[in-house]
Amino acid sequence: MAVTTTPTPTVKTNAPGRAANAGLWVLQVLLAGAFLMAAGTKFAATPEAVAGFERIGLGPWQMYAIGVIESVGAIALLVPLLSGPAALGLVALLVGATVIQAVADPATVLFPIAYLVPMALVAWGRRERTTRFVRLVVTRVRPPRANP
Repeated sequence: MAVTTTPTPTVKTNAPGRAANAGLWVLQVLLAGAFLMAAGTKFAATPEAVAGFERIGLGPWQMYAIGVIESVGAIALLVPLLSGPAALGLVALLVGATVIQAVADPATVLFPIAYLVPMALVAWGRRERTTRFVRLVVTRVRPPRANP
């Protein structure tokens, strides 16, 4: 008697393949390092950072707040479950930075764009993780339904 097996249906996911996953991790590590260094200049209140924030009309507390956002985002980029949401949050930060630079100091607008493009690529590549994270949060926050 011959045993026949039915092939298991493949589940289509938006997860990147092995090579793409490795490439995304390389980008994430590099971007995390860049954001940690950028946050460090803000925490150290280097003359360049202070002058840059004064030039665009922001004060010291805003410089420190952005440093906190950058450092938390950089660390979260290295946590698998948080990497998608972190990339998405840092994309939002970089869009804001691009708009502010375009208005306040157009000569420097290419700096945030240079980080925005690879960060958007990471956010796109990690979209499945973002979806998983959102589902996890929603299921934990939503109260249980009462049965009538």
